Amino acid sequence: MKAMIAAAVIGAACWSAPLRAETPPNMLVVGFSMNNILTLDPAAITGKETVQVLANIYDNLVSLDPVNRSEVTPQLAESWVVSDDKSKITFTLRDGATFASGNPVTSEDVVWSLKRLMSLNLAQASFLKTHGFTADNAEASFTAPDVKTVVITLPKKVDPELIIMTLGIVGPGSIYDSKTVLENEKDGDKGAAWLTTHSAGSGPFVLGEWRSNERVVLDRNDKYWGDKPAMRRIIMRHLAESQSQRLMLEKGDIDIAFSMSAADLKSLEANKDVKIETIGGSGFYYLAVSMKDEKFKNPKVREALRYLIDYQGLDKTVLPYFGKLRDRPIPSGIFGALPDAGYKLDVEKAKALLAEAGYPNGFSTTLRGISDAPFLNLATALQATLAQAGIKAEVITGSGDQIYGAMRERKFELLVGRGGGGQLPHPDSNLRAIAYNPNNSDEAKLTNFQGWRTSFFDEKLNSMIDAAQVEGDKTAQTKLYGDIQAYYADLVPAIQPFSEVVDTVGVRADIKGLALNPSWSTQLRTVTKER
Repeated sequence: MKAMIAAAVIGAACWSAPLRAETPPNMLVVGFSMNNILTLDPAAITGKETVQVLANIYDNLVSLDPVNRSEVTPQLAESWVVSDDKSKITFTLRDGATFASGNPVTSEDVVWSLKRLMSLNLAQASFLKTHGFTADNAEASFTAPDVKTVVITLPKKVDPELIIMTLGIVGPGSIYDSKTVLENEKDGDKGAAWLTTHSAGSGPFVLGEWRSNERVVLDRNDKYWGDKPAMRRIIMRHLAESQSQRLMLEKGDIDIAFSMSAADLKSLEANKDVKIETIGGSGFYYLAVSMKDEKFKNPKVREALRYLIDYQGLDKTVLPYFGKLRDRPIPSGIFGALPDAGYKLDVEKAKALLAEAGYPNGFSTTLRGISDAPFLNLATALQATLAQAGIKAEVITGSGDQIYGAMRERKFELLVGRGGGGQLPHPDSNLRAIAYNPNNSDEAKLTNFQGWRTSFFDEKLNSMIDAAQVEGDKTAQTKLYGDIQAYYADLVPAIQPFSEVVDTVGVRADIKGLALNPSWSTQLRTVTKER
């Protein structure tokens, strides 16, 4: 009996002792908010968080280098060539690549994947639709003359490099195992229902499990054609609260924390067991209005909002580790980008503009923002500066589906968000995402265009963006992009950027080989642990 009691006491002591946790050497545990993960079908995704998952499951024809983003590198395609008249791109597939099922990767799989993208017309189709690809011309646009060759015929004049870069993005460029998907097709849906919760890629990992707003488990793909990942398993945990991520990172319960607040990141700077890594991100933080709303149709009201953003204050207090002040629709460092316009918080100017618009006492409205960092803090700060001019904004928070869903349905008033392209290192990527809108009808459902979501439409701006994209002379093209930014500012558009995105993560010090990607398509196959 005494022995039993002693053992119980020892056991209780061991249970209560503050031991430091440590993840297994061949398992990577990642924490981030999964509020915006709504599907695992690459053609249907809308949030960057889903990209983090799918980048490790699906391969593309090509990939974008995470450091030198203008460099396109081979993936499933070992080489490619552009025709002299720039109307065709011919890809040659590598030998020996297989899907996780064991099926070989063929040109028919590539063509089927691209045709599926266009025929289903889901969110990621917009990347190619904007360059003239449609469900109707997909048959002629994507062909496979033999098992290793894919030919893409451009339906209209466009810089072929933009198309090649687009095929490096998770979503529009993701290649499916067509045989496996079609085996799980129901009622002609091309596997859409099945792919919501299953995977059919050729990447270094396969989907083991997805529990919405709980966890995603990825298992090593032992049939992967490339260098085998060091990690046997990746566990991605839904940790919506920044403090939870910080505490678990400090203890060693997780290896990487992708979505922490500035305060928690700051508190980790002196921790020798943790590294803080930052990389330029994609897109902007912005204030958006719906021009379906009568108030915001008035350019004076939109201009007033421009002067009710505390650009410098947000940059110093809310956006360290998240963003860098920027008030133009092309990020700094990209060719053609103009210097900042220099907008500042000016309450008196905003009040005068509101009075001119017929709102001397302001008005009531709603301001949406997802509940994750830094959006809630941004929404609260904007609510305060709007109030100084008499605009009473009720803050509505929620998941990505609740907030961005309302934007995609064009049923919102004000919204603080993150977006505006940038997946490609080219001004066209940002301008098409944030300002371009080829069809403003509700029926068009161009949900991947922020211009369409906000009901912002200007035919001249569309034409300027189209003309700049196909301009062959670099000097002339650079000038055209400067002209577009000046014209965009004069329009007082529906989206006002106030910061360009940077991404910052916390990483355990023993993690090596992590190559952060600005578009969140970070491949974790290169990660190792040194203990």
